Amino acid sequence: MTIVVRTLSDQTYELVRKRILLGQMAPGTPVRQDTIAEELGVSKIPLREALSRLEQDGLLSSYPNRGYVVRPLSVDEAHEVFDLRLKLEPAATAAGSKKATPEDQQAVKAALSALETAQQSGAPGDHVSMNRAFHMAMIRPSGGLVTFQLLERLQVLAERYVRVHLEPYGREARAAEEHRELLDVWLKGDAAKVESLTIAHIRGTMKDLQQQLST
Repeated sequence: MTIVVRTLSDQTYELVRKRILLGQMAPGTPVRQDTIAEELGVSKIPLREALSRLEQDGLLSSYPNRGYVVRPLSVDEAHEVFDLRLKLEPAATAAGSKKATPEDQQAVKAALSALETAQQSGAPGDHVSMNRAFHMAMIRPSGGLVTFQLLERLQVLAERYVRVHLEPYGREARAAEEHRELLDVWLKGDAAKVESLTIAHIRGTMKDLQQQLST
C-alpha cells in the first residue's frame, strides 16, 4: 500500500485551486495573499509555492508589482481549450471503452452516480468537479499516461467554462441526458459511437460558450 504524504504547499494548492474552480475567487480579481494566508492558517512560503503552481496550471497570471490575478475568462481561451479537447478526448474516451475492465466500468458508473447525486442535491459547484471526474474516469483505462495528464490539465482549465455553460436553465438536464447516453455506449465498448457522442458533447458546449462569452 502506497502512502501519499501531502505537504502544506500541496494542501494550500488544492484549497486555492478549489476556490478558483468554484468561482469563489472570481475571474479577473487580484489574489489577496495576506487574507488567504490568514484564512487558511498558512505562512507565505507554502502559499507562494501554491500560487506559482496555479500560474503554471493556467488559472492565475502574475504581474510585476501587482502580484497574482485570477485569469479572466475569454472566448479565445475557451475556443483553444475546447478545440484541444476535441483533438484528444474523443479518441481517448473511445480507447478507454475498448480497454475497460469490469473494475473500470464500475468506477465510471460510480462517477456518474456521484455527479447526478450532486446535481440533484443542488450543492453549489460540486457537480462541475464531478463532471470532470466522470470524463476522466472514462479516459483512464485507455492507458496513455501522457494523453491522460494532458487531458486532466485541459479538463481543469475547462472547468470554469463548464460552470458558466451550465448556468442557463435547462442545460444541466441536456448534459445529464448526454452523459447517460455516452455511458451506455461506453459500457458496451462501442468505440465509434463513443467517439462521435464525445465530439458532439464537446462541440455543443463550445457553441454555447462562444455565444455566451461574446455577449
